[in-house]
Amino acid sequence: MQNCAILRSNKNYTIFEFNGHTIRFRTSSRLEKYTKIVEWDKGYLVVIAKYQNLEEVEDYIDLIPILDHLYYNADEFLKPIEEVRIDYATGYQKYC
Repeated sequence: MQNCAILRSNKNYTIFEFNGHTIRFRTSSRLEKYTKIVEWDKGYLVVIAKYQNLEEVEDYIDLIPILDHLYYNADEFLKPIEEVRIDYATGYQKYC
């Protein structure tokens, strides 16, 4: 699918990739990994995440203020995204 984005984490960062763009932003140092995308709604993600010393929990990511802060046109950037997948192994180019 060409209209999918990738979500993953690496140490203290969450990484969101789409259409050749890589958006990195700080996250909790206790985040181990994202395990499931529950919902994608035009820039708002509901995910299941695994944190150190906790069971998996539902978590929320709002990309719009992050994109705005980076001077992206959030509506234009997010509009073609139909699906978000978690991928820690292959990277964006191989998976989408």
